[in-house]
Parts: sequence; C-alpha cells; structure tokens
Amino acid sequence: MPWNEVSVMDQRREFVRLALQDGTNRRELCRRFGISPDVGYKWLRRWRAGDRELADQCRRPKSMPKRSEPVVEAQVLAVRDKHPAWGARKIAHCLKRSGQTVPAPSTVHQILCRNERIVPSEKAPPSPPGHRFEKDAPNQLWQMDFKGHMPLANGARCHPLTMVDDHSRYALCLKACANEQRPDVQKHLTETFRRYGLPEAFYLDNGSPWGDTSGARWTALRVWLLKLGVRVVHARPRHPQGRGKNERFHRSLKAEVFALRTFRSLAEVQRALDHWRTIYNLERPHESLGMGIPADRYRPSSRAMPDHVPRVQYDEGEVVRTVSSTRSYIAFKGQMWKVPQAFCGEQLAVRPLDRDGHYGVFFASWQVASIDLTNGQSVSDVSEQASAMSPV
Repeated sequence: MPWNEVSVMDQRREFVRLALQDGTNRRELCRRFGISPDVGYKWLRRWRAGDRELADQCRRPKSMPKRSEPVVEAQVLAVRDKHPAWGARKIAHCLKRSGQTVPAPSTVHQILCRNERIVPSEKAPPSPPGHRFEKDAPNQLWQMDFKGHMPLANGARCHPLTMVDDHSRYALCLKACANEQRPDVQKHLTETFRRYGLPEAFYLDNGSPWGDTSGARWTALRVWLLKLGVRVVHARPRHPQGRGKNERFHRSLKAEVFALRTFRSLAEVQRALDHWRTIYNLERPHESLGMGIPADRYRPSSRAMPDHVPRVQYDEGEVVRTVSSTRSYIAFKGQMWKVPQAFCGEQLAVRPLDRDGHYGVFFASWQVASIDLTNGQSVSDVSEQASAMSPV
C-alpha cells in the first residue's frame, strides 16, 4: 500500500520520528504505515544524513550562515506569518531548534510589535499555580473527545474528533466527522490502533457515544474497547478540569485552525487538520514539555491491534449465558433477567456473590449487573463510578 495522498512528507516525518524512539519495532511500524521496510529505512537514512524535509527534491538549503539583524527579523516574521497564533517564546524556540540566530523572547516580542503582528499592550496572562497530572509513559492513558460542532459553508456540520496521549501530548487522531455516532468513532479508533497500537486506558467524559446519559455507562463502544484490553475511565460529571490536556488541546486547535478561516466542506477541514496535526506533533514547542515537541516523548504502543476482536474467555464450569442479539435478557434459574443493552450478542457469566440468593452478572472480570433471588427483584445495572479526580 503506498503513502496516503494527503501530506506525504508529513507522514514520512512522523514515521521517522517514531522509528527513532528507543525500543521501537521498526518493521512493525512500517507495517502500520503501509510501507515496505526498504522504503522505511530509506527515509531513516536520509533523515540521519540531515534531510529534514524528506521531499522528493530538495527545495531549500540545509544550513544558513549567520545573518544580520534585518534577516533575523525576517525570520521571526516568517515563523509568525506561518503560525499566526504563536507567541514570542514559541517563535524563539522554533528558530533555535532549526539552528538559526535566536534573539531573546523579549526581542522577538518587540519585533512582532514593531511590525504590527501584535499590539504592544498584548500580554499573556501568568499561568495559575497548581499540580499537573501526567502519566509516566506513553500509551498508559489517552484522552478522547469531540470539540463540539462547527457550521460549514455548505450547510453541513463538522464534529472534530480528537485523541491525545496523556504523557507526551502527541495528537494521535484528528478527524473531521459528520456526526458523533459510534460507527464513525469506532472506525477512526481502528485506524488509529492499527498505526499506533493499543493504549492501556482511555479517559473520557460522560457524553455519547462512549458514555450514557442514563449514567449506566455500559455502551457498545466501551464493550468493544474492553474486548481489546483497553479500560475506560470516566471523568467526574461537570468537572472539565479533570480533562485539562484535551481542553487545552481544543483551545490550541481553535486558535490555530478554526479561528483563522472558514471551511466549505468536511474534506477541506480534514486537509487543514492533517496539516496542523503534523505541526503540532513535530514542530510546535510546548511549554508543558519544557518547550519540547510531542514526537520527542512519544513512541508507538507494543500492543498491536489484532486482526480480529477477541471473544471473552470464561473458566470451565462457569454459568455462561449468551445475550440475544435483539433482546437484552439472559435466562437464569427459570427466569428472564434484563441486562444492559450494550451486551446484546455477548456472553456473560453469572457468579454467586457473598450472600445467599445474590448473584453478579460479569463480562470477563467486570460486574455489569446483579441478581437478587430473595425477593424476586429483576436485574439491576452496575456501573463504574466516575473518577473523583484527574488520573494519576
């Protein structure tokens, strides 16, 4: 399979940055990117030789001699014009990383003011003090959300779907969706898992399609993730600060993409998102990362996406019931008991609890419902409680 049509050089650069991470299985990474090992190693050789563009033909010199002050000013303005939402510190760090002459951030700010890129009174508010939660390694936790909806010039709506790695801030998926429904989300998750592997867990809000407004939280998407070995953790209702990294990502997305232009179609939005995701992951300095970039901290998961979603295995001798594909009931002790609709077509185990006449209904190790035979009560759903704080 050849490189995708959209942003070929961006995909080459992303492949190289991931392949250079310690412990990366490069042949597996080539498979996930849909290229042969020979092609993958060719781009690695060019990168190590100093080619940072990875274009078919070189379009710019590989190095620049020391420039005079007017040229430095032109360099600052070029970065600002390319990224109109970037401030002085990001621009200074970007110039330093590319090996150019770097003025102090305060000088960069003066250059921007002098050339009317910002007004002189514009100042960034100080960051509030506080503790930032962060996982110890990539793929321990991903955050996923929709960034609301935005109208398009053709009358349709765009629902941007975002996925961010908690440790590295790496943007794993950024898709312009026509809706917020499970089939589309599951399709994009499958594509993302095939490229980057499986995370240990997702941190999500309580909205659809990963949540349930009834509070039960047993959804078809969550069941699918559990079968892949991916846990789902829900944030506390009405506490968006628990998902700070995703909220911050959405603010950057709005400022650097959606605030600067209007879009006519989903395809046009997707082209802009593909371009910005490459900049965000490979170029844009992040203050929360010590002005580093996400690609320096991210590496793909060692847990590959399986070709077929596995079925849950139960111990021999357990009481196992298959839920009908059309009616969410199981038969037990001569009665029909209702279970969450998300488990239609799945197998559940009925296990005795610590009191006579009380049973738990389990999906693998997860209790999803309970049965009380002592007073004839019907099954009652068991839902996981929302996380009381940000994940640590």
